[in-house]
Amino acid sequence: MEKIEEQLANLNIVKRSSGTTEPTYLLGIDASKTVPAEKASLVAVLCSNGSIRIYDKERLYILREFRGYPGLNGVRFANACDSVYSSCTDGTIKCWDARLASEKPIQLFKGYPSNVFISFDISCNDHVICAGTEKVDEDALMVFWDARMNSQDLSTSKDPLGAYSETHSDDVTQVRFHPSNPNMVVSGSTDGLVNIFDISIDNEEDALVTTCNSASSISCIGWSGKDYKQIYCMTHDEGFCWWDLTHLDTDEPMTRLNIPDVREVINVKEGILDYLVGGLYHEKMDKLFVVGGTNTGMIHLLSCTPSGLIHMTGLHGGHAATVRSFCWNMQDDSLLTGGEDAQLLLWKPGAADKTFTKKDSMKIASSVYQRVRVHSNDSYKKRKKQ
Repeated sequence: MEKIEEQLANLNIVKRSSGTTEPTYLLGIDASKTVPAEKASLVAVLCSNGSIRIYDKERLYILREFRGYPGLNGVRFANACDSVYSSCTDGTIKCWDARLASEKPIQLFKGYPSNVFISFDISCNDHVICAGTEKVDEDALMVFWDARMNSQDLSTSKDPLGAYSETHSDDVTQVRFHPSNPNMVVSGSTDGLVNIFDISIDNEEDALVTTCNSASSISCIGWSGKDYKQIYCMTHDEGFCWWDLTHLDTDEPMTRLNIPDVREVINVKEGILDYLVGGLYHEKMDKLFVVGGTNTGMIHLLSCTPSGLIHMTGLHGGHAATVRSFCWNMQDDSLLTGGEDAQLLLWKPGAADKTFTKKDSMKIASSVYQRVRVHSNDSYKKRKKQ
């Protein structure tokens, strides 16, 4: 544990994104998986102005930008190529080639009438896309498409393969495929339920492997543990739940941890914890970590144990406002973070970039900080309309 804590505490800022004339929240980050970590790879960032920016990961300058698409939710690279996907409230999933400067998506996946997509993911073999919808009338859907591309697909939009409609009763806020099994997908909703499906089974009822109840609106879900046989989730009121699927067919309890409000129980060494951002499972260490922060931009890293969450370290001097997104690179142990101060930061273990002092970083962000709201503890229903 001491070695882990030392490694995380040694994360320092090595690069900041170049400034932009338009301050925007950085709502989502994903990195290309097609090149080794030591080579220049691409990073896609979802911005609150309805654009997706493509950055060079090491130098953090903008290579190109796909603009003019309000209502985008989430950003995700394909696993075997540099296609970038995002779901949209206009009822589509859009796909761009991150290496081309074309303004138009190269693929368009259309939903059913009245679909408003607020979450999505693509399977580890890039074959299937799944998107979650807002509840309209009595329906909250998980919609599926065949994501495989052929020459005919480049000029036409794709219709869904089908949808699940029975297992969630409210907005499907999160969808995550298993990292190595393309048939397994987990979904989370404002109804508090976390559902695990095996989509290789024909009908929705039989495909539902199990349901876990967080008792609160889901903001984040993910897979963890050896062979990714555990599920974790965070809620919009900063709760945390952690389940072990290996106990499905045993008498052992599935719940490893259930904390209704992490802010009330965590002992933070340096100040307070205002919110949770997400989780990351570190394969080499076989450890699940939770990322949280403060409204003034400090980042907290928490270690998950069956007895509770333990504060590991705080990352200082980076952001000047709420951190909304991050992306962890397992190969070089680097961390990308984005926030409401419009800053994209690259953290690595070791020496910091001497060209940016803490004082300089606060100057850069201060004018933006005056124009962005701090993190709100309002309910998801209120927050998602902002």
